[in-house]
Amino acid sequence: MKIVKVYNNNVVQALDSQGREIIVMGKGLGFQKKVDQCLDQDKIEKTFVLQGDTAETDLFHLYSQMPAEEVDLVTKLISKAEVVLGTSYELSLYLSLGDHLHYALERSRKGLSLENPLAWEVRKFYPQEYQLGLETIEEIRDKFGIQMEQSEASSLALHLINAKKDKADSQQENQVHRMVHQILDIVRLHLGWANFTEDTSFHRFVTHLRYFAQRVLQGQVEGREDAFLYQQVQVNYPQAFAVSEKIKTFVKESYGFDMSLDEQVYLTIHIQRLIK
Repeated sequence: MKIVKVYNNNVVQALDSQGREIIVMGKGLGFQKKVDQCLDQDKIEKTFVLQGDTAETDLFHLYSQMPAEEVDLVTKLISKAEVVLGTSYELSLYLSLGDHLHYALERSRKGLSLENPLAWEVRKFYPQEYQLGLETIEEIRDKFGIQMEQSEASSLALHLINAKKDKADSQQENQVHRMVHQILDIVRLHLGWANFTEDTSFHRFVTHLRYFAQRVLQGQVEGREDAFLYQQVQVNYPQAFAVSEKIKTFVKESYGFDMSLDEQVYLTIHIQRLIK
């Protein structure tokens, strides 16, 4: 297996014994290696065959342009996530996460930041992914001297969450789609609306519902039982809270899922934004 290009110490493009172009990953795989040298196959942890697909071509071009330190960040975060979350990821995550990190660093160097509208939910309902994001922005601060906004940790976490979601089979994806539409129908009928105005609040709500539906289908009850906040939204947003009660009853009767107080609080807040 001969080296075609060394991206960094851990990522190398090579030709396998059949003459196929591949990207191989492994700790120290490219350390002090040069083009046309042979690889130590015992160090290979992942192999991706470059078959001319768009994702593979895009990955090749992206990693060719990214500094080695940035590629290190991507591979380190994904490797850590696989251990912490007990999962594995496909090639698409190396592309989407690499592209995101590259441009997030560019924005941060220019003093620009983007708000993540789901930062709140990610912190609450995906604490492990969020913690991995926090550790990455701390590493960026230490290595690059760049202080990113904490909301960037949620953006990194969403890439890990979405990559797991993409691995779900089509049957589960259909169930998620069906549940989202069922809940939207509950909201629409309760409020007496013929249709939704598809503004930012609506799209945030739908995105929240997709992650909520995944948790329901997986039986994953998340969030604390924060009675104080629950009582506050019950008093301050009675109409939205009444809709959330209907949704709570629906998921209990249809899916056997007991919604946490935090889940209901966030649903109520999203519905209140729609009402406004």
